[in-house]
Amino acid sequence: MRRALRALGPADLITAANAAIGFVAVALAPVDPAIAARLILLAGIADALDGIVARRWGGSEVGEFLDSLADVASFGVAPAAMVIATLGGTLQTGVGIALGAIFVGAAVLRLALYTAYDTDQAYTHGVQTTLAATILAAGLLSGVPTVALLSGLGVFALLMLGEMTYPDLRVRDAFVMGTIQTAAILVPTTVHSLFPRGLLAWALAYLLLGPWFYRGAEGKRS
Repeated sequence: MRRALRALGPADLITAANAAIGFVAVALAPVDPAIAARLILLAGIADALDGIVARRWGGSEVGEFLDSLADVASFGVAPAAMVIATLGGTLQTGVGIALGAIFVGAAVLRLALYTAYDTDQAYTHGVQTTLAATILAAGLLSGVPTVALLSGLGVFALLMLGEMTYPDLRVRDAFVMGTIQTAAILVPTTVHSLFPRGLLAWALAYLLLGPWFYRGAEGKRS
């Protein structure tokens, strides 16, 4: 315990909370997928917050490794469990488990590549795990059909390991996204799911247009 306290910084504690939130999302997904979706979005806020804290007060040597480990739980396993929990029927559930396993495996590989090669860059190769998870969670809260969420597991498994280059978010844009994300967590059903739908539209715009039209970065997303 003492060794951990000496080695870890404030940002690392937030990262550990991110992983814990991811576990709770997985545990609650079979009971209420919508709650799991909101927890995944909350983990996304924690993931952004740990970067802000690390830049303000400095990070630790284990920070970048801890971040990727936490993201496996929150943005790999949790979204897969959330989508599988929405499925009905043996065949559909079986397909969901298979695609979920592929999605988690791709997320692990993508995070390992990120930690090895992209941590110090102002961009990253392949779709970020946080972005994939955000789209899936916002999609569920927005009422996107289950078949689309199921297909999303397979599509994002490919995109996370793709060659497309995504610039990191500017602080200003990350703040705007975080504000919408917070509203989607707190009041997901207000005005016909306005905030989850707004978050989904924002995330899809970055997914489709970011590699070509978005430039300049001040923060990192894995």
